[in-house]
Amino acid sequence: MSEGSRATYANKAALSALGLANSRHLIPTPALLCDLALLGDNIDSMAAIARTGGVALRPHVKSHKSAFVARRQLGAGATGLSCAKLSEAESIVDALWADGNEVPLSVLLTSPLAGRLSTERAAALSLRCDLHVVVDHLDGVDELAKSTDALSVSLNVLCDVDVGLGRTGVVDGDAALGVVERVLTYPQLHFAGVQGYGGHLQHISGREHRRVATIASTERLEKVIRTLERHGHVVPLRTGGGTGTAAIDIELGVLNELQPGSYVFMDREYRDALGGDPEGRFAQSLTLLTTVISTNQDGFVTVDAGLKSMATDAGVPVVVGHEATSTYSFFGDEQGLVTTSPGHTFVRGQRIELVPPHCDPTVDRYDVIWLVHDDVAIDLIDVTARGCSQ
Repeated sequence: MSEGSRATYANKAALSALGLANSRHLIPTPALLCDLALLGDNIDSMAAIARTGGVALRPHVKSHKSAFVARRQLGAGATGLSCAKLSEAESIVDALWADGNEVPLSVLLTSPLAGRLSTERAAALSLRCDLHVVVDHLDGVDELAKSTDALSVSLNVLCDVDVGLGRTGVVDGDAALGVVERVLTYPQLHFAGVQGYGGHLQHISGREHRRVATIASTERLEKVIRTLERHGHVVPLRTGGGTGTAAIDIELGVLNELQPGSYVFMDREYRDALGGDPEGRFAQSLTLLTTVISTNQDGFVTVDAGLKSMATDAGVPVVVGHEATSTYSFFGDEQGLVTTSPGHTFVRGQRIELVPPHCDPTVDRYDVIWLVHDDVAIDLIDVTARGCSQ
């Protein structure tokens, strides 16, 4: 990021002190902080889990939306990236394209596309990366075929399978067979495998409960795979999984590629669900920095991080270091309420860190993330694909 761009999003005092002691305390709030060492540990840990388990790792960009983090993941051995939306993929591919890598970046769009305008954009994107798309309807196959034919490009196509979430995907083997056979009628489309993403599984509390539910979802995917194989179709790629089920997915042995995302940062929602389970081994690298702006009331203080500062779908954040004595409540668009106790109070101007309730949509609210270590602000990075939901 250029100095001019940086100055647009953060004050010059903090930027001029990067790398110096106590520079963390100059960061304007509310702000997202990421502990660089913990981020690196999380990335390396998931890469090692996938490598040891004999599966490929295609981490999801939707959690961090950052070219910086994507580079770290690829450098640790990820075979490619998963992107939820076209514009997200376009933004990240453009940023990484500028790196000048000779091998095309492998990208999987995990949401089905609908309509000519979207499939034309996907065809154009395939000129800049090794693009894989998912489809769950015959019309989607035909739309992809027309757009790729117009640009004389080829495309890797996966059949999206509903494994219990109900959001997208074919519902049974016969529907999958229809999609795959339609794909094979077009020479520019290549059947690459299946996707079975169990988003509804990721936050089930208790590993045994989560494992039982994951088994049921995996069996739905297996039935589809068996149907396709019984009709002579090879299913090379079987992708899915997430942070909450990664180790379970490896144990079950059906998926050969995982697409977790939140493990790089973690959040309160995952902490509540995973606890001390093996899937919860990742560090909380992302926090939300806020400042106490008013101390005039008894029993609580007001901070400058409110509804606009974080996602609210998963409840409230946790007050770091004061989990047993303080709680946070939303106190308006711009403010939050943090309770105090007789044994501990906060003073005006004090910095407080919060664990975001849901990291993915919280990150999407910020232009930059500050990289920190101890009390030092090391650098700040762009949220490259911020707002890219089209």
